Amino acid sequence: MTEATLDHPNAPEDVLAHIPPGADVIVPIQLGEPITLLDTLEAHADSLTGVHIHRMDPYLKRRYIEGAFPGRLEHVDYFLGAGSREAFWAGTCDLVPNHFSEMPLLLRKSTKLSIVLAAASPPDEHGYFSLGTNADYTAAFIGEVPFFLEVNEHMPRTFGHNQVHISQVAGWCRADRPLHESPPARPDERDHRIAGFIADRIPDGACLQVGVGRIPNALLSSLRGHRHLGLHTEAISDGVLDLVSSGALDGTRKHQERNKHVATFAVGTKRLFDWLHNNTAVTMEPVDWVNDPRVVAREPHFVSINATSEVDLMGQAASETIAGRYWSSSGGQADFARGAMYSPGGQAFLVLHSATHDGKSRINAQLTPGSAVTTLKNTIDHVVTEYGVAELRGKSLARRAESLIAIAHPEHRDRLTAEARKTGLLP
Repeated sequence: MTEATLDHPNAPEDVLAHIPPGADVIVPIQLGEPITLLDTLEAHADSLTGVHIHRMDPYLKRRYIEGAFPGRLEHVDYFLGAGSREAFWAGTCDLVPNHFSEMPLLLRKSTKLSIVLAAASPPDEHGYFSLGTNADYTAAFIGEVPFFLEVNEHMPRTFGHNQVHISQVAGWCRADRPLHESPPARPDERDHRIAGFIADRIPDGACLQVGVGRIPNALLSSLRGHRHLGLHTEAISDGVLDLVSSGALDGTRKHQERNKHVATFAVGTKRLFDWLHNNTAVTMEPVDWVNDPRVVAREPHFVSINATSEVDLMGQAASETIAGRYWSSSGGQADFARGAMYSPGGQAFLVLHSATHDGKSRINAQLTPGSAVTTLKNTIDHVVTEYGVAELRGKSLARRAESLIAIAHPEHRDRLTAEARKTGLLP
């Protein structure tokens, strides 16, 4: 193995010298995946023993995730993605429940933290690499755990607590690969109606956490007339760009990282990646700070908007299962809901369509058997469908049931009322 310097990178195969038997390898979420390095581990899996790769939301399907190397190279997931969902259903990988904010704590507690393998931007003249689209849980280990980096010329250089100095790097190799793009989902009429209900309740100067998807995109587009909004969010996406360009999002009323757009990872298109590159207005921070409810609560008028898949008439939300089957995980939904609860003037919104594409109600007397409760009834603030807003915090069980039935699809309201009476939620 050659020693890495700024002028002389390693060969990808040099990473193998840093993977002892029983190693626990940490890999970032989404675009932080070092594709060449993981290709190398798979190509040499027969020489590995008891190695586990710990990561969230993989977007690429891989042989090791699908169980091709049992006892040699295996996957431990913390949020199912397109690359691991079917593997989990097939029983070839594990899923560890978690709040996103607690990922560094959980990894410190339950793994050896042998090494971090991550994608990065090229080093600057001072010897610093940037983790680019990512900070997530991996940035929390800078200076604590050895890093082996895959430097990709297409990775944007971002700023924040995601800078890794050459002295903290066990090795690095080169790659030249365009980043995977996720085009913005196109909102439909229902999405725009939901967005309108929320936008009317967001004051100028509020600090936003917005998820990724059709309803968040509709909401961001509906806020262009607002002023002095701030961003303190988990994932930054293309929708933010237009809000910044319109002058609505400037961060001037924030109490923390004032004038900065804060996120812990990014997902989107080349337009977003180009905007992120050398953009000092964006700061990428570790998730145990960004998602910490205590940090979130310090921002007045914090507004959290996240999607859920099903809500029962008591106000319990199942956001990580669909029809009782695991689809993702908790992510940061409960982190931000709790933070918004304690923020002066804070609000939290859970959004969903009133019915599935085949007409089944997403608001039900009881959650589908097998569903996991992601956000507790005691934490949920507002639930929003295309039929309106149900305000739940501080309401009795009966008032909650009435409010939720009122925003359910009209075809299901009579049935839901009868079921609520049968179960004792309504007199």
